[in-house]
Formats: sequence, structure tokens, C-alpha cells
Amino acid sequence: MTLRWFLLVSHALFCLGVFGMLTRRNAIAMLLSIELLLNAAGLNFVCFSRIFSNAQAQTIAFFVIALAACEAVVGLAIILSLSRHAKTVFADEAKLLSG
Repeated sequence: MTLRWFLLVSHALFCLGVFGMLTRRNAIAMLLSIELLLNAAGLNFVCFSRIFSNAQAQTIAFFVIALAACEAVVGLAIILSLSRHAKTVFADEAKLLSG
């Protein structure tokens, strides 16, 4: 497979992530959409490091994966706290976090 297909898959993942962020009300689904966006960015970095023979892009991709893991932990902790206090996981119904 050529790298063009990997870039096409990355573009599709990014579009699915943006679509999920714009259409979902559930906070967990929004977190999954953010994960799709970060995975698309990481795949792009790996593809471009392969094209240009640059190891720095792979290092950045590693940090994108670490950032996605941290985002998942913090996001799930916020959602768990929100579901305990507000009894909902819908982002538009939760007014607990607004000042």
C-alpha cells in the first residue's frame, strides 16, 4: 500500500472526529471524537516522517499518543464527577461546571 492511502485514512478519521464533535451531545462520545482527531494527527505525523525520512515527526507522534492517553484519563475523571453530581453525561444539560 502506498502512503497516499494512509493519508486518505487519516483524513477520513479526522472528518469522522469533527463530525462526532459537532453532532454528539454525550460527553463520552465527544471524548471518543477527540481521540479520533488525535489519532488522525498521529497517523499524519508518521506518514510524513516516512515520506521525508525525518525521525522528529515520529517523536511528535509519540507525544500525540501520550497526550491522547492523558486527555482520556482527565476527561473520564471529569465525566465521572459530572455524572455523580449532575446525574447526567450530556454536555448541554450540565450547568455544574459554569462558574
